[in-house]
Amino acid sequence: MECRRCGTPLERPGDYCLVCRTANVDVVVLELGRRRATVSCLLDGEIVAQRTVTTSPESDERWAPTELRNYAGRIADEVRRKRPEEVYATGDRETLRAVRADLHYPFYRVDEEAPIDAVRRKQGESPLEVVEASAEEKLGGRHTTVIGGRDGRRALETVAAHPHVKKIVPGPIDAGGSGSRTGVRVKATRADDNGNVRLLVRDGSSVQENRIVTTASNRELGETVRDDLNEALGDAELQE
Repeated sequence: MECRRCGTPLERPGDYCLVCRTANVDVVVLELGRRRATVSCLLDGEIVAQRTVTTSPESDERWAPTELRNYAGRIADEVRRKRPEEVYATGDRETLRAVRADLHYPFYRVDEEAPIDAVRRKQGESPLEVVEASAEEKLGGRHTTVIGGRDGRRALETVAAHPHVKKIVPGPIDAGGSGSRTGVRVKATRADDNGNVRLLVRDGSSVQENRIVTTASNRELGETVRDDLNEALGDAELQE
């Protein structure tokens, strides 16, 4: 395959062209199994490249984390070669978490039997503004205390990592809950008419409601962001 702009031969189909600095794909779709992953590269909705990455999971617990990290790294390398605008992924949660941690692109879950068709439908929707800011930059408001200790902080960092989250405003803490459950549990609630959502963080008997300001302009688009947030929290094993 040649670069669509300057015609330079590419080492692999869909690779980013280092000669004229042109991307030859706009979206990458990852179908992630624990032993086998398919990396599909799309340009204007059409598949221009596909590659399969395989592994053999380690039965020895001492080497299992290294094997998973190497597997996820090889998948992430395939994505980085393309420099896409967005990455969509479905499949094994453990693998997905490892790949997500190794990439710095807008990253979305797509839970459908036909993920490529689902991505094509999403591309036809109105795009949302992407916010490139750190978790610290997105965190504001009068109540800077976050309940749940390290897990509570990790939950806000997970939410802040979403490209369509503009700001997180921590709310007051209510310590009047029943405390029937242990551990930190988090859930993004239904979007309002402006596309913003609430993030409920529970830690024992304490509950904190945080306001999440998104780039969505209405309830429908806000619900899309909410679904993404709950998927990410589920991947982080924090969802209520």
